[in-house]
Amino acid sequence: MTATPSQSYSPSVPRAHRSALRDTLTLVGLPLLAALALPAAFAGGGTRRWFGGRAESQRAEAQAAKDAAAAAFYELDTAQRDLRISIETITAVDDSPAARRAVADFQAISGRIDEASHQYISAVDAHDLDRDDLEASAAAQARTALTKAKDELGRVKGELDRFTDGLGPLLGKAETQLARLAPAVERARQALLAASNALDAVRGSGLRADDLAARLAALSPELTKLNQGAGQHGVPQTLERAERVARDAEAIRVEAERLPEKAAEIDHRLVSLRTRAQGLTTRAGQVEPVLSDLRRRFTAACWQDLQHVPEQAADHVRQAEGKLTEAQTARDAQRWPDATALLSTVRALLNTTDEAVSAAGERLTRLNAVQKDPQQEIERTRFAIRDAQRLAMAGRNTPDPRDARPLDDAVGRLERAIAGLEGRHPDYWHFLTETEAVRHTVADVVTRIREERGGGH
Repeated sequence: MTATPSQSYSPSVPRAHRSALRDTLTLVGLPLLAALALPAAFAGGGTRRWFGGRAESQRAEAQAAKDAAAAAFYELDTAQRDLRISIETITAVDDSPAARRAVADFQAISGRIDEASHQYISAVDAHDLDRDDLEASAAAQARTALTKAKDELGRVKGELDRFTDGLGPLLGKAETQLARLAPAVERARQALLAASNALDAVRGSGLRADDLAARLAALSPELTKLNQGAGQHGVPQTLERAERVARDAEAIRVEAERLPEKAAEIDHRLVSLRTRAQGLTTRAGQVEPVLSDLRRRFTAACWQDLQHVPEQAADHVRQAEGKLTEAQTARDAQRWPDATALLSTVRALLNTTDEAVSAAGERLTRLNAVQKDPQQEIERTRFAIRDAQRLAMAGRNTPDPRDARPLDDAVGRLERAIAGLEGRHPDYWHFLTETEAVRHTVADVVTRIREERGGGH
């Protein structure tokens, strides 16, 4: 309890002294009274007791250490939360050994973070810096424990920062894939919609496009998986699926839009090839008179390889006409791939027939020319040989044996071919094939010389 005024003075104090003390207090004034009353104020009314300047200084230092530790704890907790998001980003995209190792390292660091956090929380719980009777020694102990906890939090934070820096390549790759994911899925959806619209337009023009419709229907399960999302199917798989669906749907759209043009092209080819087959039938009928002329005027070696051309030409034309009928049936049924393949077969048959029919006429023309004047063919071949010989000797005193040998052989071969023209029934076709072979040999020598001397010059 607080003493009353009557109890404040000892009975042994003389009255004169009490009067002098009262006068002194009056002279000193209110500030001194307040100073005298201050210790009593801290002792009563539930307020903090006064232990002196050193205790309060220790309390302040301990509180500062506590605040610093709290800041370090908050900073570490925030960094760990951010890093956890980064790890989840990586694991959502990447299942490589490097990604799995990063997850394991993060778990290990998280364990050390838990230990440092436990040390900090224990230090905070063990020291109540708001106690009224906190002594200087207890405040000093609190400051030491909290400083140690803060230092450990900072050390683990440094380890966490270094680990975060090392995640840069993995995180960058993962973020790039995630950034591509939503646009890729949207492109796939838009491509499917465009393909569907193109198919509807084609059908509206009277073309069925059943094969395109079947291909589009086959993409429906893929769209379902895209709608289910990367959370269920994985980011890399979803990204690859979206790109594949977009690519396949775009191909369907392009083919659908081109289908009317393709149908018109097939119709045109049917007419064109049918006309060509009819023309070849007429031309094939003209081969027999050519062969008759060849047989009458030249040796058997000049025409015997052509004697089956008429019947082969007629057979090929019949086959072509049969394939044209099949192609027309496929076109009417809108089996476009079948129609295209059949028309390619028809074209190959007619090309072969055309070459055989043309060969007979060309043979007669060439034989007539050489029979009339073989010297032109001889001079043409000799010129080619002389030109090659000059090139082989350019800048040399003696030719390279690799050049001289084939050129000498060419000269001998030409002379033998010329000698073959002598006699009553010369083989003009053998002469023509020999001179042509000589020119090919000479051309090969020239090509090699120019390549070795650089740039074909």
